[in-house]
Amino acid sequence: MTAANSFVDEGFVEVEDARLEFRRIPARRSGAPTLVFLHEGLGCVAIWKDFPDRLAAATGCAAVVYSRRGYGRSTPCPLPRPLHYHRDEADGVLPPLLERLGVSGDLVLVGHSDGATIALLAAAGTLGPRIRLAIVEAPHVFVEDVTIAGIEAACAAYRDGALRRGLERLHGANTDTAFRGWSETWLAPHFRSWNVEDRLPAIGAPLLVIQGVHDEYATAAQYDAIAAGSGGPVSVLVLDECGHTPHRDQPDRVLAAMAEAIDRLDGPTDAPFGRRAD
Repeated sequence: MTAANSFVDEGFVEVEDARLEFRRIPARRSGAPTLVFLHEGLGCVAIWKDFPDRLAAATGCAAVVYSRRGYGRSTPCPLPRPLHYHRDEADGVLPPLLERLGVSGDLVLVGHSDGATIALLAAAGTLGPRIRLAIVEAPHVFVEDVTIAGIEAACAAYRDGALRRGLERLHGANTDTAFRGWSETWLAPHFRSWNVEDRLPAIGAPLLVIQGVHDEYATAAQYDAIAAGSGGPVSVLVLDECGHTPHRDQPDRVLAAMAEAIDRLDGPTDAPFGRRAD
């Protein structure tokens, strides 16, 4: 592992039997929580581009971005993925990863899609007491028909070659593993019953849920279930002219909403959370 200090920018960290790619951004203010970015089902460190840098700069927080096993430059993973792979990441990988990187203290999780689900499960798990806020973009807590249709469309694009070429720039030798691990798992008949709503009441941290009106993989049923089931306060931001990736489709609005939610952590504990649309 690259030595942990404020000058470290990127490297690899050993967790269990895997070598995981990471990138770290130093804090600009003392006492601020650390942002932990959790990528989507076809993502990695590189897919976030400069968004983590922008949010870290806007809030003064340190940030950690990493690629899960089978993504980016991280160690390949065996397939098929298990039904409970989100929970395995939240409880079995994320805590030791943060420990190996020397990240202690409060956390703000920023997850997108699969990463948003992992963030929810982490907030409901052993990391829960350390999590001040979980920001979840386009989260999934169960499988919908639109999810299946969206993944089937992605499979067609992958077979046509355009999507595969784009993913190769992100994942290199992990491209097939990344795509198959995502698509084959979600399209498996036994996965249709996957549901993590039962974990939501264990979440005590505030949640900021962000979803696009035109999300290709989910409907309002996802954020409605999270708002109804979470054990902590929930704010839902629904963005027009926005699909499955809010931080890409509406970067300035999403950045402002996230920074505002993080800034509120230093204010009154009863700062209002609620639903709004932009």
